[in-house]
Amino acid sequence: MPAVSKGDGMRGLAVFISDIRNCKSKEAEIKRINKELANIRSKFKGDKALDGYSKKKYVCKLLFIFLLGHDIDFGHMEAVNLLSSNKYTEKQIGYLFISVLVNSNSELIRLINNAIKNDLSSRNPTFMCLALHCIANVGSREMAEAFAGEIPRILVAGDTMDSVKQSAALCLLRLYKTCPDLVLMGEWTSRVVHLLNDQHMGVVTAAISLITCLSQKNPDEFKTCVSLAVSRLSRIVSSASTDLQDYTYYFVPAPWLSCKLLRLLQCYPPPEDGAVKGRLVECLETILNKAQEPPKSKKVQHSNAKNAILFEAIALIIHYDSEPNLLVRACNQLGQFLQHRETNLRYLALESMCTLASSEFSHEAVKTHIETVINALKTERDVSVRQRAADLLYAMCDRSNAKQIVAEMLSYLETADYSIREEMVLKVAILAEKYAVDYSWYVDTILNLIRIAGDYVSEEVWYRVIQIVINRDDVQGYAAKTVFEALQAPACHENMVKVGGYILGEFGNLIAGDPRSSPLVQFNLLHSKFHLCSVPTRALLLSAYIKFINLFPETKSTIQEVLRCDSQIRNSDVELQQRAVEYLKLSSIASTDVLATVLEEMPPFPERESSILAKLKKKKGPGAVSVNELEDAKREGGELNGGGERADTSAMAASNASTPSPSADLLGLRPAPAVGSAPPSTGSLLVDVFSEGSAAPSAGVNDDGFLRDLEQPPETSDTLLAEGPGDSDSAPPPAVSEEPAPPLPEAEELLNKFVCKNNGVLFENQLLQIGIKSEYRQNLGRMYLFYGNKTSVQFVSFSTTVSCPGELPTQLNLQTKTVEPLIEGGAQVQQVVNIECLTDFVDAPLLNIKFRYGGALQNLTLKLPVTINKFFQPTEMLSQEFFQRWKQLSQPQQEAQKIFKAGHGIDTEVVKAKLLGLGTALLENVDPNPENFVCAGVIQTKAQQVGCLLRLEPNAQAQPGEQMYRLTLRSSKDTVSKRLCELLSEQF
Repeated sequence: MPAVSKGDGMRGLAVFISDIRNCKSKEAEIKRINKELANIRSKFKGDKALDGYSKKKYVCKLLFIFLLGHDIDFGHMEAVNLLSSNKYTEKQIGYLFISVLVNSNSELIRLINNAIKNDLSSRNPTFMCLALHCIANVGSREMAEAFAGEIPRILVAGDTMDSVKQSAALCLLRLYKTCPDLVLMGEWTSRVVHLLNDQHMGVVTAAISLITCLSQKNPDEFKTCVSLAVSRLSRIVSSASTDLQDYTYYFVPAPWLSCKLLRLLQCYPPPEDGAVKGRLVECLETILNKAQEPPKSKKVQHSNAKNAILFEAIALIIHYDSEPNLLVRACNQLGQFLQHRETNLRYLALESMCTLASSEFSHEAVKTHIETVINALKTERDVSVRQRAADLLYAMCDRSNAKQIVAEMLSYLETADYSIREEMVLKVAILAEKYAVDYSWYVDTILNLIRIAGDYVSEEVWYRVIQIVINRDDVQGYAAKTVFEALQAPACHENMVKVGGYILGEFGNLIAGDPRSSPLVQFNLLHSKFHLCSVPTRALLLSAYIKFINLFPETKSTIQEVLRCDSQIRNSDVELQQRAVEYLKLSSIASTDVLATVLEEMPPFPERESSILAKLKKKKGPGAVSVNELEDAKREGGELNGGGERADTSAMAASNASTPSPSADLLGLRPAPAVGSAPPSTGSLLVDVFSEGSAAPSAGVNDDGFLRDLEQPPETSDTLLAEGPGDSDSAPPPAVSEEPAPPLPEAEELLNKFVCKNNGVLFENQLLQIGIKSEYRQNLGRMYLFYGNKTSVQFVSFSTTVSCPGELPTQLNLQTKTVEPLIEGGAQVQQVVNIECLTDFVDAPLLNIKFRYGGALQNLTLKLPVTINKFFQPTEMLSQEFFQRWKQLSQPQQEAQKIFKAGHGIDTEVVKAKLLGLGTALLENVDPNPENFVCAGVIQTKAQQVGCLLRLEPNAQAQPGEQMYRLTLRSSKDTVSKRLCELLSEQF
């Protein structure tokens, strides 16, 4: 780079900066800046042409003023003129100004692109580097379209200087990350890969960043890089610190390049070529050997560089998971770090060993460090390291050490940090269940868990213990005895009361023979906790009381007195009042046989994935486990349905009760139905699809993120027909062939109800209830549809079709799973719809449902609530940034505005909730008028990102009935502004 001469010192700029720094107040600073801006404006508009030095100086001042936080609305053309200068310093300032201030939508982009094109073709390496840096900094789509084909040519050209190659590689990487569809390597692929053989280490370091990114998207196209990467890595690893002097960092040869090479190799499986694989194994062994050598320097930079390479090498060994010798060596090396004085090293060692513990080759080696890990759990100062230690204990646990690890984790729970208690509780519960050979130990462990950390025991945990007790006859008596003893403690956690109420209500008769736990003693013990509990727990206890009347007739009069008292039958809570009244009436008029039939013991739960495991998977930590992990262990309990009502209402639900009324709520969105209204198959219904433990996560959401992919289902993407001949043992009923019905008149109104929410009941009539649970991230979405049969009669030939009217097929990509053609009375089935937004859209997809009920065809069509706002990404910004962007979107076609009457009065909290539900970020203290609401967001589609700004201005001071809103939307695409304005104006 050319040296800066004395004449380029720009004394005027130095004086201006000094003046700014010497200002005593904000007002003085603004006054000085305004004075300077006026001076610069007059110079630019003056008749006398400015020389290059003056332009550069004034552009520099404008740039400095902008960086202080002030708007700059002139000087752009002068900066563009500087690009044509042949002096480096002038051209540099021009590019700097453009990189910082010029918006990607600016009208000057064409002029800038022409100047960049001239510099790229000039073959002057300094000017080429400046141009490439500018492209990378701006990174707009327009620049990608203009130069995406030119930069690869510069990168691989034989006469390009090394410094330019480095800049070209990194510039291309930026463009690829911004617009991957425009950067097509094609014929350049093999030549880019061969940059790994370049003589200049800086070129290799820049190129490998590009190749790694390209390999992640197109692994097959770049797989030839594996052998070249291994060859280059081998040369570095085997070199001495004196061989690569310019790229040796504290006696470690090329540490950054080594890490990048190891990371690139993690994009591919082990090499198939024996010679390449042997050379790679040799490299990894050398790295492990060097880690054992005494340090060549006591400085922290030396150990950091050395350990960075070591941890990347271990990550590659874990990734391959095919070399037992290397895995065990890696484990032993990490074991040495477990007691290292550096906290970060201990953390990384624990994290890597969590992954090693899942390998069959290294699991036993990891277990040898159990005492060290337990000690770390107890003595570590840093909570994040303690959490990793807990994760590692969980990962290394097996049948041989389960009781020791569970005991240690329970012991630690008493003093554990609040931030990790809930996750530790889940892990203890899973381990206790997974390795419970003796289920009495499991019951003891869970009750101990509730005693120690009751506030952090989620509903899934105590649901799960109830499932297992109900499904295992051999543990029911022990569970009743243990929980009875636990309830005698003076201070008893509410979760313990829930478990006690449920288990004693079902199995209290198993311990009633002992005078110390006679029926009245059990009842009095439970009732002593009644007034200290919340409403849901009281409701559960009332259900236990009616069970007691069936199990122990001698308690009938005592319990009826409790149910009859004013605090129950006149309770302000409608749920408690209804239960008290109905249970009292049931116990008074029903014969013994009827009572025994209605209140018989709960049947075993169906076998399903553990709800605790599903909850832990959402934590996404290194200790997360696979879906099949519990299936591999010996267990016989099934999952309790995900809703919060299941463990409660099922206890008193009539096992052989009548068909539900047409208004029954299969999704559990309304209060629990009365006793006797649940169908025989209630146990298989999803009580609450919107709860934490509902079926939705197990239907395909990944454990480490949102939607890892939108895989193509086995059926066609549009049509969902009845099950095919090869899919079932019995032939399905004939498919309904009638044409789909037109959309219901209320279809648009139903769609509008879901604009600002993702979950709820979409449609309900006397026969069918359709619930929705959906989630979106960037331009992808997944929707779960729950079809509930509200009758006692089967739905046959049940089929659904999702279709896209008009231009929607080019705007949305929908993939759907099949749905069962037969829905039993009172049952519910689930369907998954995967959604990909290709570009902005207006229409909504149509859902047609056909089935036969009692021989009559039912045919209805609804609009699926998929609207453009579902793909919003909230964007936080400050007031100045917001209004600067607001002014940039000032074209008439970019704005949509609507003034409308408030439908339900103006409630600030309701308005905020609606705007947040829309998907935008609600910006506080942005609008000068505090009563106005301001939002910002970016709509993510596959084709482009559309920035949107919103202002909602209410006149809350007006009389009720005359209150109005003015809604203004501005976005970079006119169709988006109009559609969002239409959707949102219907919400208020």
